[in-house]
Amino acid sequence: MKYKLLLFTLFCAFFSSPQNYAQNYKFHSVFIYNFTKYIQWPSSYQNGNFVIAVLGKSEVTDNLIKMSAVKTVGTQKIEVKEINDNSLASKCHILFIPNNKSNTIDEVLAAFSSKPTLIITEKVGLAKKGSGINFVLQGGKWRFELNKTALETSNLKVSGELSKLAIVI
Repeated sequence: MKYKLLLFTLFCAFFSSPQNYAQNYKFHSVFIYNFTKYIQWPSSYQNGNFVIAVLGKSEVTDNLIKMSAVKTVGTQKIEVKEINDNSLASKCHILFIPNNKSNTIDEVLAAFSSKPTLIITEKVGLAKKGSGINFVLQGGKWRFELNKTALETSNLKVSGELSKLAIVI
């Protein structure tokens, strides 16, 4: 029941007004957190802090930091890092690449090719290039693309509930 409520919340949030979403990135942080409920990392990544890294400056960082003060991922405390170099995110669970850093996608994918890191982007075409999840505006509504091959290659397991809400690539 708990997961159905989270799924419903996630679904409703997606069809909220894109104007509010673009202004403050609050929805990005909510989605990023909710993705953790539907993706399983390998056991070696299920101890210590749950690390969310943001590549460069992004409005999502402050929202993630606020959220991390009151939320956890299972028993793991959430740690949010703003980084300027891929090598600084050596062991992170999630790496968010904002639109202004999307030109680094090839470099990021090469650096994380064998790591269980969920790479989340927000520019059209980046899921097809290899990010695990990509936020897109479609028909005036915010949606997300899910690249199952990229997630499987990263040794991440995705629940069927999340796949049902996504545009599967």
